[in-house]
Amino acid sequence: MLPTAYATPAAVIFLIGGAMACFAGYRLFRWVLGINGFIIGALVATSAMSASSMWTLAVAAVVGGLIGAVLMIGAYFLGVAIVGAGVGAMLVHLGWSLAHAEPPFWAVMIAAVIGALGALAITRYMIIVGTAFGGAWMLIVGAMALFGDRAAAKAASAGDMWVVYPLDPAPGVWWMWMAWFALGVTGAVVQVFTKGKKR
Repeated sequence: MLPTAYATPAAVIFLIGGAMACFAGYRLFRWVLGINGFIIGALVATSAMSASSMWTLAVAAVVGGLIGAVLMIGAYFLGVAIVGAGVGAMLVHLGWSLAHAEPPFWAVMIAAVIGALGALAITRYMIIVGTAFGGAWMLIVGAMALFGDRAAAKAASAGDMWVVYPLDPAPGVWWMWMAWFALGVTGAVVQVFTKGKKR
């Protein structure tokens, strides 16, 4: 778990990483993988440690983040399947969150497998859609955390390493869903019509 003092830097990482993923996720896919790998690695490393000094947790976050980034970039070819699996799992969580319930494990796993297979079948468009909507959500959570939303700030520095993309950081804020959809569609359109080779 990241200390409260690091909530703002975490929010900035979410904001920048989200913007990159949303509007240039396909062209900068390795960078997007690296940033998400850093976030996941930092969360895994800090959640595995006991609450000790801030410096110890900060060093663990940086080391864990660097390891996570290297592993994600090294697993570039698996990244397509991972993005697809993430989109599938996110859609299941979204569906169940509308009913204010947690999805069963089997439903998440089935959706993740279907998403991974779908991503491998239509790689380019799966990367674009996955990074656009995932990046849009990350951007919204980071922006809300920077502007003082306590729930979003807590989400941006979540102690639970599996809550990287919290689906309900601001209960009752209906416009957030519309902003996410609009931003995701905009990001996907920008990526589809942006010329240039994927790097």
